[in-house]
Amino acid sequence: MIEKGKISAFQMASLIYLWVLATAVLTIPGITAKFAERDMWLSPIFGSLIGFLTVFIMCQLHKYYPNQTIIQYSERILGKIPGKAMGFIFLFLIFHSDILIVRDYGELIATAFLTKTPLMVIMGSLVLICAFTVRSGLEAVGRTANVILPLYIFLLVLIMVLLIKDMYPKHMLPMMENGLLPPLMGAALPQTWFSQSFLISMLLPFLRDPENGMKWGMFSILAITLTLMATNLTILFLYGAKTTADITYPLMSAARHISIAHFFEHLEAMVMAIWVTGIFIKLSLFYYVLVLGIAQWLNLSDYKQLVLPFGFISAVGGLWAAPSLQDMNHFLTNIYPFYGTLISTVFPGLMLIVAVIRKKLMGADEDCSLADNRT
Repeated sequence: MIEKGKISAFQMASLIYLWVLATAVLTIPGITAKFAERDMWLSPIFGSLIGFLTVFIMCQLHKYYPNQTIIQYSERILGKIPGKAMGFIFLFLIFHSDILIVRDYGELIATAFLTKTPLMVIMGSLVLICAFTVRSGLEAVGRTANVILPLYIFLLVLIMVLLIKDMYPKHMLPMMENGLLPPLMGAALPQTWFSQSFLISMLLPFLRDPENGMKWGMFSILAITLTLMATNLTILFLYGAKTTADITYPLMSAARHISIAHFFEHLEAMVMAIWVTGIFIKLSLFYYVLVLGIAQWLNLSDYKQLVLPFGFISAVGGLWAAPSLQDMNHFLTNIYPFYGTLISTVFPGLMLIVAVIRKKLMGADEDCSLADNRT
């Protein structure tokens, strides 16, 4: 086995929670508000259905092929050539998501803080730090998530609590004024983040307690849903739907409103701490899964030799991932929800159907063979 490290099901859940929320808490409120308006807090609920379905599909596939990742058992389900092609599609999505994460990080840091620093330097520095973690193996990534998770939750909750005095719950009224369609449209982008939970297919074979994989996977989706609902409600109560829809990073703007005794104020650095730590875990995991998957796809004996080359490719790829931030946001809003969910959820779902049929046919063949032998 290429990866000899093991993580617990709880560590896997921590990774899911952090990699989904890393970018979601900053961008989802503004985008969902454009479609769902004052019902934006409902959109994560509808989006989470894809997350629960994806986790279920991956755990069911894992039961059939417990010691293999989705890159490996694609060939066993579909055959060698179709399986290789499907594995390539999964790897392409992971790589594309990887460079989008790198670009998203670089754009925000360059826009909000390091305005005179070249984008390549900002992105390259993050990739280099993640490369050290990835080379250390899955256990290092899991332990890092355990350390970061409490800090992440504490800072996020602290910001919400400090904003309570400026909230106006009446901004959410009237609820469901235009029916279910607006929040369903607003769920298009959140469902893409939830569908990224398909990456657990690359982690389940390395769990110390695989029997808890389904339970902790589902719990992480529930925790993400509640966090996104709380974040959307906080922003909605603070700004209202129309203003929120015009802000690219509403949580960042909200942190600037915090002012207690003219001393404890302008806490956007706290939001950046939440975001950077989350991005670090998210990129480290996508980076790790990418090089591990490529090594398995190419039947290599070790993935570590791929870490630095693909780190360089990721940093450079971040530059050509999109011509500008506006183009990238347009892609994430209008194309990625369908493209990402198709590959992350629909394709594995079809593979599960094929695996079940193959299993039943093989079982029928075995029963026939036993009957012939008895005869």
